[in-house]
Amino acid sequence: MRAPWWRDGLRFRCTACGACCAAAGGEVALTSAEAEGIRRLLGLSPAGFARRYLRRDAGGWRLRLDAAGRCPFLDRRGRCRVYRRRPAQCRSYPFWPEVLAAPAGWRREARRCEGIGRGERVPAARIRRWLASC
Repeated sequence: MRAPWWRDGLRFRCTACGACCAAAGGEVALTSAEAEGIRRLLGLSPAGFARRYLRRDAGGWRLRLDAAGRCPFLDRRGRCRVYRRRPAQCRSYPFWPEVLAAPAGWRREARRCEGIGRGERVPAARIRRWLASC
């Protein structure tokens, strides 16, 4: 197997800008356990939480994003209200298969995410673990 283009790791540090949580065209998948953790954190009833925040499709549970593609858990300052319980998809960003398929994908994502190219180098082993979780 050929080593990935990011074999030496990639620099990334989240700046908590919220841009990744307000992107049109995206969707957020979550497991039943993740949904339950968020529901409990917010202190909502199961039915009320599902009605307000979830939709189910053939692939499982998805968050209901607003018309602009913004996550319903972003506050007015662009901060995540459920950060401690955010889904694996959110925790693994920007180390997603479609972003890491080629250097061009990483550069394209860097136009949206100011944390790409900043901070310490994330080792390839950790990136592989994130990719495995996707």
